[in-house]
Amino acid sequence: MKSNYLLSNKFKIPGWLLLCAGLITGLLLMIMEFDSDILSLSVLAFYNSDSLFSSNNGFFVIITNGVFDEIIALCIIVGGLLVGFSEEKIEDEFIYKLRKDSLVWAIIFNYIVLMFAIIFIYEFTFFNILVFNMFTPLLFFIIRFNILKARA
Repeated sequence: MKSNYLLSNKFKIPGWLLLCAGLITGLLLMIMEFDSDILSLSVLAFYNSDSLFSSNNGFFVIITNGVFDEIIALCIIVGGLLVGFSEEKIEDEFIYKLRKDSLVWAIIFNYIVLMFAIIFIYEFTFFNILVFNMFTPLLFFIIRFNILKARA
């Protein structure tokens, strides 16, 4: 079955490499509490509000920022998209159904987890949950799809 939105199967291996590298590096950065200013660069910020009296506030300003955590996040997102939306070697109606069911399940499960967090988790810990929530729909989808595919 030919789907217009799927990438070629050749993107799956680079996707796994990016996804795994991003996840491992991100977990190490979080667990070992490394300084995320490892790689500081001057970057364009669409909006910046360092402090009330800073001269560097406003739209489209150049700031110095540690971009290591942004690179990790991009690796996870790009890798996850490549893995999740690359064709399988045999892409048929069954795989299409597994993909669709996994995507729906991942979105519903993600929002159930988010509702639980809204009710029971507060303050800065909740902010951390929101950061993780950027990645969880894609990760839940990939995990669920590959589990269902392995069972078939």
